[in-house]
Amino acid sequence: MDMPRPDDGLIARRDRIVARLRAVLPADAVIDAPVETRAYECDGFTAYRCPPLAVVLPRSTGEVAAALRVCHEEGVPVVPRGAGTSLSGGALPTADSVVLGVARMNAVLEMDTADRFIRVQTGRTNLSVSTAVEDAGFFYAPDPSSQLACAIAGNIAMNSGGAHCLKYGVTTNNLLGLTMVLMDGTVVVLGGAHLDAPGIDLLGVVCGSEGQLGVVTEAVLRILPRPEGARPVLIAFATAQAAGACVADIIRAGVLPVAIEFMDRPCIRACEAHAKAGYPDCEALLIVEVEGAEAEIAHQLGLIAAIARRHAPLEIRESRSAEESARIWLGRKSAFGAMGRINDYICLDGTIPVSELPGVLAAVGELSARFGLEVANVFHAGDGNMHPLILFDANAPGELARAEALGAEILKLCVAAGGCLTGEHGVGVEKRDLMGVQFTPEDLEAQMRVKDAFDPNWLLNPAKVFPLHLSAGRRAA
Repeated sequence: MDMPRPDDGLIARRDRIVARLRAVLPADAVIDAPVETRAYECDGFTAYRCPPLAVVLPRSTGEVAAALRVCHEEGVPVVPRGAGTSLSGGALPTADSVVLGVARMNAVLEMDTADRFIRVQTGRTNLSVSTAVEDAGFFYAPDPSSQLACAIAGNIAMNSGGAHCLKYGVTTNNLLGLTMVLMDGTVVVLGGAHLDAPGIDLLGVVCGSEGQLGVVTEAVLRILPRPEGARPVLIAFATAQAAGACVADIIRAGVLPVAIEFMDRPCIRACEAHAKAGYPDCEALLIVEVEGAEAEIAHQLGLIAAIARRHAPLEIRESRSAEESARIWLGRKSAFGAMGRINDYICLDGTIPVSELPGVLAAVGELSARFGLEVANVFHAGDGNMHPLILFDANAPGELARAEALGAEILKLCVAAGGCLTGEHGVGVEKRDLMGVQFTPEDLEAQMRVKDAFDPNWLLNPAKVFPLHLSAGRRAA
């Protein structure tokens, strides 16, 4: 769905604002030509799009502060943008907004392996953080599927996780400090290169706040020594419910793999056609990876295999080499691209207690049949972070609306099972109108008061996270 285009009044306003931005930023840092701003009209949630009034691409915290001061004085909404990989519309512009992209801010500012941290500008991509420290024998743990492209700024905004979050946690567990610019251009520093900071945990407030509170320009990240070794095992099952029950039993037994990934038949079929990883013919499979010394790996995999055998697996395929490990992971890492080759899809990220996996998977199957849309499941099973992919035809009238309605029912199911609306993609615009399913009006009022304190005029990342009927009175006229 296309969003409204700017009218003549907006164009005149744009010219004034652009002139002011060009006066405080380098010439190449401001984009206002419509043919160029269209590149920023949406993020990874492509169902909705709207070209912004203008785009600024600063290179430093100082330039971000200068741009925000102008927008604050002009009352212009600002949409922070990392790499644009958001799957919830977190970087969707409005026609009267300025997109502030941090992609040019990608430098490593400091690295300290003795104290195990790295300080980077937040436009740096997730994977390149690990690349920067790998020669020293370290890595950065959060590893979202988009890690090759996604920016640290977006990871902080959405509190991103990834396949290895079961053992190492999500972004908030690996974020030590940050530099953030408030809407009026004030620069604040929270936390630092140490394990904890005194006072109120504002770092925890900012991580996962979806660009509602400020623009994060620098981050101090925890880096970890690379493990001695790692090895996955692939376990195939005759039913998705058996696979889900196996996950619950692994966690219940106190075994802590570094990752437990789930794929069902529709996803397996698409991945095999695309990546040809050699996956077995089954209804569902798990990829369980453990790490440590060789004896520790062998012990853990033995425990996992014993647990899996209680659920009548069709096959247990333990990797014996780096090449076999790469093939086991090949299909999973190709999953989203593989599904995109055969259908349009909406990717959800509701999270549930691991013990509820069998029942929720069965209920998702029933919802899929009721709505007449196929759902492929691929997700981080170890922490219950589900990623149902709802397949639909974007060119068929009414199918997007039907897919969104099915997505809403699946997310309601996750909440009813004791989980939450989002595990790592964020609320954005996708789940904005579902916030009342999980939170009471009093809960939402408390959250909106936090935004009031950081951004009194509600200019940052407009029309996201909070239901519009609750936030309309707070937004600047």
